[in-house]
Amino acid sequence: MTRQLTPPWSWASAGALLGLLLATLFLAPARWLTEPLQAALNGRVVLDDAQGTVWHGSARLGLAGGAGSSDASSLPGRLVWVLSPHWGGLRAEIQADCCMQQAWRVTIQPRWSGTELALADSLSQWPAQWLTGLGTPWNTVQADGQLTLTTQGLTLQWAAGRLLLGGRVQLDATQMSSRLSTLKPMGSYRISLLGGASPSIALETLEGSLQLSGSGQWVGSKFRFEGVASAPPERLEALSNLLNIIGRRDGARAIIKVG
Repeated sequence: MTRQLTPPWSWASAGALLGLLLATLFLAPARWLTEPLQAALNGRVVLDDAQGTVWHGSARLGLAGGAGSSDASSLPGRLVWVLSPHWGGLRAEIQADCCMQQAWRVTIQPRWSGTELALADSLSQWPAQWLTGLGTPWNTVQADGQLTLTTQGLTLQWAAGRLLLGGRVQLDATQMSSRLSTLKPMGSYRISLLGGASPSIALETLEGSLQLSGSGQWVGSKFRFEGVASAPPERLEALSNLLNIIGRRDGARAIIKVG
């Protein structure tokens, strides 16, 4: 029996093809990552002017009112990320110099029924003016103040077509003001999100004349929230326009209802 040898040029072609595939994988441009992310987030988050590669790149981070919206606002500086393989998944470090003292450390791990994303405990601070890019009603409210975001044990898991949330997220909005009110500041507020089988959210006032309170919960894919915004009699005139935007007016109150 005659043994047939593979011609040397076949091995060379296979090696060249493998090298090309590896180079494409590791040198893939950053937009290969940013463009699908923008589409997945319905154009609400904008990653513009992407530079570098999928594995180590940067972009300008902005918010927008959705695909095709004329509303947009960008943060100063750039968002920088580094991706690396980690125990069968991926590890990411994400840094926004304007708003993070420490980088976000994220792990993405495939599971039998889906994918899990875990964020190490974090603290970051963001300008409230950035929200104007989301369009209505934020471009009308024109909020000003500081947003402090804290996460503890935060996990997001996609399983059987469902998003499961674990851990805790807290957003403190401090020294808030709006172009709709002459009262500056109006107050400081806290939104707490608690994960679990039925994730819940709570809104409370830390201080100030504009009083906000409420609570909500996800039941399956449906979200329901009920809350109240109110002002003391001596501040009602200064806050009336804002109360009209926040919810359905009921005298000195505005009723907030979602779902």
